[in-house]
Amino acid sequence: MLWTDSPEFAFYTEYFNNAQNQYRVQVRYFDSPARQLINTAEYPDIVAGNWLKSASTRVFFRPLDSLFDNKNLSKSAFYPRLLAMGNIDGKQYLLPVSFNAPVLVFSKDRAELLSNPFTVGFEEIKKLGKDYNRESRGVYTRMGFSPAWDSNFLFIAATLFDVSFREASPLAWDAQALERAMDFAYEWTCSINSSVQAEDDFKFKYFYEPAARLVLSGRILFTYMNSDDLFTQAEERRNDLDFRWITERNTIPLSEDAVYMGLAKKGKSPAAANAFIRWFYQTGTQTQFLEKSRDNRMFEASFGIGGGFSALRSVTEQIFPQFYPELMGHMLPEEFLSPASILPWNWTALKEHSILPYLHERARRPNNDDILPLERRIADWYRLNS
Repeated sequence: MLWTDSPEFAFYTEYFNNAQNQYRVQVRYFDSPARQLINTAEYPDIVAGNWLKSASTRVFFRPLDSLFDNKNLSKSAFYPRLLAMGNIDGKQYLLPVSFNAPVLVFSKDRAELLSNPFTVGFEEIKKLGKDYNRESRGVYTRMGFSPAWDSNFLFIAATLFDVSFREASPLAWDAQALERAMDFAYEWTCSINSSVQAEDDFKFKYFYEPAARLVLSGRILFTYMNSDDLFTQAEERRNDLDFRWITERNTIPLSEDAVYMGLAKKGKSPAAANAFIRWFYQTGTQTQFLEKSRDNRMFEASFGIGGGFSALRSVTEQIFPQFYPELMGHMLPEEFLSPASILPWNWTALKEHSILPYLHERARRPNNDDILPLERRIADWYRLNS
C-alpha cells in the first residue's frame, strides 16, 4: 500500500504493476499523508508526499541505507542537498522525489533586457521594472513589477533574506531578517512604483486577467511563478514566454513542498516496497513516466515527475529538456539549489492562514506597529486548529 498526496503516483503504481507480475502496489490518496500517519493505527508500506521530514512524522520511517549498500541505488544519482534533507542522524530515512523553484516570467521579445541567461536578482528586477513603468495623468498605464502582487513572492524574498522558517515549538524564524525583508519590499514599492496606493490602483484596474496574459500583452513586464505553474501553462502561451531563476547571493530557494518518499516501519510488505523504490529511481523508468505523461496529455495538468523536477540529476538535466524544450539553455545551476528547512507537517495551512497574510500586510507598511504580530497569528491559528 502506498499513501500519497501526489495524484501522479496512481499512474506510477499502475505502470509498476504492469511492468512485473511479482508484486502489486495499491494507492490511497490523502490530502495530508503526514497527518494520516500521526492519527492512524493502520500503516502503509510506502509514503510519498510533502512534509514527511518533521519530527512528528519521520519517526514512522525505517532507514533506507541498505538500498545504497547493496548498490541498488547510488547517492551520486541524486541532487546532494535534496538527498541530505532526508538524512537524519546519519541515516537515510527519506529519498527526494521532486522539487520546484521560483521563476521570473516575461515575454520572449523582452529577453534582451536581461543581463544573464539563467538567473535574475532583485536589483535587476527593480531597475528594469522602473524603466518599464509608464504613467498618464498621474496614473500608471503599465508597470514593470511589484513584489506585493503575490504574497508568495514576498515569501521568496523573506527566504532569500535568510528568515529561515523552520520547525520548532511550533515554528521558529529570524524576526530581524523578516523585518529587513519586508522593509525592502515596502521601499521597493515606494521607490519604484511611487506608492502602495499606486500599485493597488493598477492591480485593481488590470489584474482581472491572469498575470501571464498581462505579460504577453505588455501591460506588465514581469510576473512571478513557481516552475510547476510555468510548465503547466497552455503550450501556445508558454511558447511566447521566457524565464529566469530568481537568485540572490548564488542561492535559488526551492519550494517548501518538495516531494519525498519513505518506507513505513510497520509496513506489511517490505519486499514489494523495496522493489517499487528500486524500480522508481531508475532513469529509464522516469523517462517512461515522462513519455506516457506526454502521450496522455498529462503535461497540461502536471509538471515533470511527481509535479516537479526529478531529484535524479540525470533525469532533470538530460531527459527533461527533451520534453520541455524551454529548458534548453535554462537548466538550474545545481550549486545554487537551496532546499527549505524542515517544517511542521501542517505547514501548508499554517503558511496560508498566518504567514502569507502577515507578509501581505507588513509589506504595505513602513513598520509593524499597527498589525497583528506573526507570533500572535500563529498562536491563534494553533488554538483554533488543535
